[in-house]
Amino acid sequence: MKKLSEVLKKEGKAYLGVIVVRIFASGLIVIAKIALNHGMSPQVYSLYRYLVASIVVAPFCFLSYRKRPRPHMTWCTFAKIILLGSIESVVVTNTYFTGLKYVTPTFSIAMSNAVPALSFFFAWVFRMEKVDVRRVSSGAKILGTAVAVGGAMIMTFVEGPKLRFPWTNRHYNSHNYPSTSSTNVNNKDSFKGVLLVTLSCLCASVSCILQAIVLKSYPMGLIVTFLVCIVGVVEGTVIAVVMEWNNPSVWSIHFDFQLLAILYAGIIISGFSYYIQGVVMEEKGPVFFTAFFPLSTIMVAIISSFAISEILSSGKVVGAVVIIIGLYLFLWGKTKDQAMDKAARPIDDATTTREVS
Repeated sequence: MKKLSEVLKKEGKAYLGVIVVRIFASGLIVIAKIALNHGMSPQVYSLYRYLVASIVVAPFCFLSYRKRPRPHMTWCTFAKIILLGSIESVVVTNTYFTGLKYVTPTFSIAMSNAVPALSFFFAWVFRMEKVDVRRVSSGAKILGTAVAVGGAMIMTFVEGPKLRFPWTNRHYNSHNYPSTSSTNVNNKDSFKGVLLVTLSCLCASVSCILQAIVLKSYPMGLIVTFLVCIVGVVEGTVIAVVMEWNNPSVWSIHFDFQLLAILYAGIIISGFSYYIQGVVMEEKGPVFFTAFFPLSTIMVAIISSFAISEILSSGKVVGAVVIIIGLYLFLWGKTKDQAMDKAARPIDDATTTREVS
């Protein structure tokens, strides 16, 4: 009974952790969209974000591991962390938030629902996820992956009639906030935004797998988080200087949504949420963590419809529903696979014991 309660407590922490991370991420998307509409540079934002995160995480990193033994960091592990930092804090952040300038928050977060399917594919490639085509559960995982990707394609290419809610009126624009459906964003820019957000989702799935691999060989979550932030500062400085060399105004910080976006992302997302993400993935694996991405779709759709009067289209809603169906078809298959593996493990252990004796 005591063992069961310990298991439930451990499982509950993992679920709570991943849900908290998704809530924080949902808030960031809307805040960042408003800041981008006000002229925030995605490259400067990325640099400042990881600079703030480095400052915040450093003391916790020092205090947590000051008296604890640390595993030896090999050059191979260090190279993996540098690669992880380059993908996570440079490529993913810059492509996602540059793309967010040209698409709506709901579209960008809904596209991230393809990350679980992509993570499953990469986890299978790196032998972190088992696939047995003879099992119905494995077939469900494969089918769910395909359905989720299909839903992402529907969101990308199908528009459909607009869906208006009573609160999505001109009240937002009357306060001098740019509308997300503004005609200032032309089709070419919208397509560029779609490509950048899609690329960021692909890189995010690779980053999740790589983070799990790094933490397996070097299980020091806060140290890994700090080093990833440092990579974001160093490489982000180079990119920001190159991209914004002739635009000094974007480097100034005022008490507005740009400062809020930087502090929120640096402290909450790149600092504590990234650490929680590592703890959850260390315990449950990268596929489990990414499986909760659809929660953000609902949260962002609700928040952005109130905050920035975003008008949804039926095509995007249908695509999001298809993605969620595919995702939970995949989750059903994964749950069944885990149950079957657990049931078979005592038999395998018993066979091994007999062979040894």
